[in-house]
Amino acid sequence: MIKLTYKIHLLIFMLLGVLLYSQEKKQFPNISLILSKINPDTKMDSWILIHKSYGKDNILKQSGTKTDYESQSSGFNIGIAEEDEFYYIVDFSSGKPEYITDLNTLRKFVGKIDNIQDAAVFAATEGYIIDEEFRDLAGNYYEDKANYYLDLGKLTSTECPYQKKHFTLTIRKSTETISNAKDNGAYIELYNKKCTNNPRLLKIEKKEEPKDEPKKSRKPSKRR
Repeated sequence: MIKLTYKIHLLIFMLLGVLLYSQEKKQFPNISLILSKINPDTKMDSWILIHKSYGKDNILKQSGTKTDYESQSSGFNIGIAEEDEFYYIVDFSSGKPEYITDLNTLRKFVGKIDNIQDAAVFAATEGYIIDEEFRDLAGNYYEDKANYYLDLGKLTSTECPYQKKHFTLTIRKSTETISNAKDNGAYIELYNKKCTNNPRLLKIEKKEEPKDEPKKSRKPSKRR
């Protein structure tokens, strides 16, 4: 009886440990690794994932037989978009190359959300990004049986200020929808010299100017 009780307690402890571990936040790897692990919904006989940087194509993943294709001049990104750098997919399943160069087409290619990488792609179509420089705030995740939870960034303003906010998204596995987007505030906020709404400039303007001393009234001189 004692041995049975011990085994039950040990089993409960192990289950709790697994549950707690599964809910620990994990940081996303780099964008190339994330995209390499996407799982297309329908069976694709042949497709390749390409990272293009400064005019050079680098095949990150190849499924099936690769045939000739044309290098693309534009593509998608689920992280911070750098100049002259993007990703695209070439799907050969129909017998001729079909190019996936934007997020909405990528979302259709991925289809059902089967893993956290697919969830990150879905979030990107809603304007959220993985910020590799600030993974603690805008590049981590965890999941449970019902939901994916992603801490991601979003560019909310491009000037005056240039601003990024970080959000905690809850994506339901059953409905594949964002059921909650918690705004955690700005983590980057930059003003340039031309910004008239710069808080520092406004503080300077609000400083009290020195008051002028009241002028003494001159009494008219008496005539003798």
